[in-house]
Amino acid sequence: MDLPRTARIGALCWIVATPLFLAANVVVGLRWSGPAFSWAEHNISDLGNVTCGIWNSSRPRYVCSPWHDAMNATVLLTALLLAAGTLLTWRVAGSGRRVRAVQSLLLLAAIGYALAGVFPADVDENLHVLGALLIMGFGNLGLLLAALAPGSTPLGRLRARTLALALTALAGTTLFFAQQGLGLGVGGMERVAVFPLLLWTCAVGITLLRPAHHASRSTAETDARQ
Repeated sequence: MDLPRTARIGALCWIVATPLFLAANVVVGLRWSGPAFSWAEHNISDLGNVTCGIWNSSRPRYVCSPWHDAMNATVLLTALLLAAGTLLTWRVAGSGRRVRAVQSLLLLAAIGYALAGVFPADVDENLHVLGALLIMGFGNLGLLLAALAPGSTPLGRLRARTLALALTALAGTTLFFAQQGLGLGVGGMERVAVFPLLLWTCAVGITLLRPAHHASRSTAETDARQ
């Protein structure tokens, strides 16, 4: 049985979101000058700040992002792709309370990306921080729950990789909010907290599009009808 067209589109949304977000981090950062953007020193949010100047009293750093509009638009598009991917693959991702909890937490993470994109840190810091908490808190909690999904589901078949990504993301989140860089810098630690969720959704999207998944899904449905 072929994957439904809507689910294919959802899987593609998840696959596209990851390289899009990563590319924006690189390209927008390269537009900085005097000083250059540093993945170790600067936060992801600094790429979206709309004004230039010294930012953050607890960890002062000069921020000036000429292509902030491009970054904020990309963050918002990432939110839409994550939400679309979650909703369009809702049925084929599996069933049960754990899977539904994972999907609900992913939607909260998508809302977090939307808040971060619409409200840059230097425009509305409170809403921006709320967005970050939804991404790194609820999103990474969803990633951990995904590692506990039934093995018969697409999420469960990625259990080992999911657990490794979840533990990495949660450790990164804890250290980032504790402002501990451990050699990577605080900005680098934020990426350790944020990137695993996107890498995971990309991996799930690829898994859903594989012919092997279609065959196993068709077999399971046949067995269920007998």
